[in-house]
Amino acid sequence: MSTPRLEIDLGKIKHNTRTLVDRLAGQNISVTGVTKATLGSPEIAHAMLLAGVQGLGDSRIENIEAMRKSDVSALLSLIRTPMLSQAQRVVTGADVSFNTELEVIRRLSFEACKLGRTHAVVLMVELGDLREGIMPADLLAAVRETLNLPNIVLKGIGTNLACRSGASPDDKNMGELSRLATMIEATFDISLEIVSGGNSANLEWVFNSENKGRINNLRLGESILLGCETLHRHVIDGLHTDAITLVAEVIESKVKPMQPWGNLAQTAFGTRSAATNRGSVSQSILAIGIQDVDPCGLVSPKETEIIGSSSDHLVVTSSGISNRAVGAEMAFQLDYSALLRAMTSPFVGKSYKCARKVSRIRQVA
Repeated sequence: MSTPRLEIDLGKIKHNTRTLVDRLAGQNISVTGVTKATLGSPEIAHAMLLAGVQGLGDSRIENIEAMRKSDVSALLSLIRTPMLSQAQRVVTGADVSFNTELEVIRRLSFEACKLGRTHAVVLMVELGDLREGIMPADLLAAVRETLNLPNIVLKGIGTNLACRSGASPDDKNMGELSRLATMIEATFDISLEIVSGGNSANLEWVFNSENKGRINNLRLGESILLGCETLHRHVIDGLHTDAITLVAEVIESKVKPMQPWGNLAQTAFGTRSAATNRGSVSQSILAIGIQDVDPCGLVSPKETEIIGSSSDHLVVTSSGISNRAVGAEMAFQLDYSALLRAMTSPFVGKSYKCARKVSRIRQVA
């Protein structure tokens, strides 16, 4: 099997999805499975759908179009504000788009009229993370114009937290979103289908808050794929953290000193070497680098340490292990940053496993 590659266990992804869907159903909250970290992988999309997500969300219309071409039959939402230049593609490919700019919604209306179809929108509200969102004071005016646009249906409102600034979901900001939803319905005599509270960062709040208010939807990606919540990266009880593994191949294996020599300047990426004189070590080079993955987001095998990287090399040292043979494979776990880059790299293959048996799940107290 070729390397480097991502080994993706669809059985574990289904398990993680089903576990979260079931737990949130008890809170009257539906799940939109987010595929953006996987480039809209049809295999992962199907696994999420089989496990009960209400629909799928992605931040790029290209990924949504790829899922359409692969016969992914589901409600597909573009969860990043559409680009004006892609408005026609958004109306054609996505059932729903999340929006913050009236100029964009007007263009979506124009394209929907041309195509003779209806397009649904969710208005995103700024609640403190300072990424995307309409300021609360401007929300009613945005709703008023949206409701008056032809071929546009207001599906609901939502917010996004803990992405740009790390602002955490809590009773205050979730209560504000619920208040705004109720105010919109009372002002315009309508019913909002969706009040989307956020992403995997909301799980800690959902499972610990006594009052969920109007929140009835979450958009989950990282928690499904990696088995953790995203405020503190704590493992979620009962979920697999090894559904996706990165495998790379050794291309050099030698004993070398830790301390470089010569007149030392900047590295290829403009940093200074932090190597210290620890004597000679068993050093291996893997055929993968910063172009393919974020080395800081890799979890090394036991007794192995990542000591350096460049665009297409990853350098590791192993304690208590003799030199690894050239051609040997090493497996790494990934965080979100490493997963995102590896999934995007054209040089990293994807191997999908449809296991019938589920291995033992790590339990967290």
